Amino acid sequence: MPATEPSRETQAPVSATMLLARDAARGDTAATAQLLRAVAPLVNRVVRAMLGGGHPDVPDVVQQSLIGLVRALPAFRGECAPEGYAQTIAMRTALLARKRWRLDRLRRDDDAETEVTVDPKASPEDTALSERRRTLLRELMLEIPEEQAEALGLRIMLGWSLEEVAQAAGAPLNTIRSRLRLAKEALRKRIEAAPEVYAALEVGE
Repeated sequence: MPATEPSRETQAPVSATMLLARDAARGDTAATAQLLRAVAPLVNRVVRAMLGGGHPDVPDVVQQSLIGLVRALPAFRGECAPEGYAQTIAMRTALLARKRWRLDRLRRDDDAETEVTVDPKASPEDTALSERRRTLLRELMLEIPEEQAEALGLRIMLGWSLEEVAQAAGAPLNTIRSRLRLAKEALRKRIEAAPEVYAALEVGE
């Protein structure tokens, strides 16, 4: 007996961005342009979270991320939402950019960190401490394997659920849990080994 096709009622609706991604993957330039406009704000958010909102390279890294998305589209199979696909590429691109920037900074012996993000309701002390924590977390993420850093960034810095991280990474849920556990263990060891980092992050007993 031939297999029956799933009824229309059981098929999940396809989002507008998914349709655009499918057309873009087939080389439709108009669909590609529309897709890039749709995901650009999300990509910008990821890059700003990883580099810092005031970092001078944010526009360039956003552009690199969008170019990376276009190049990756032929391999897109729709396992996750195009928005998640774009943000994952942006996270990887931003991590690589930050590594390059840190090496550059070390060669110049420059410890400055560019970041201008102020909460008008926060005190100057709270603002400084909050930014110090974000900066330290970004730096520490560069010291762990890329897959772990990516999972940690999507989970903690962007607030994704475990399921969303797993879907975007194309990995089983237990694998993502393992990556996060290893990442947190590595960060904890790094933090505990450096008293100044430990104090800045206010890690309690």
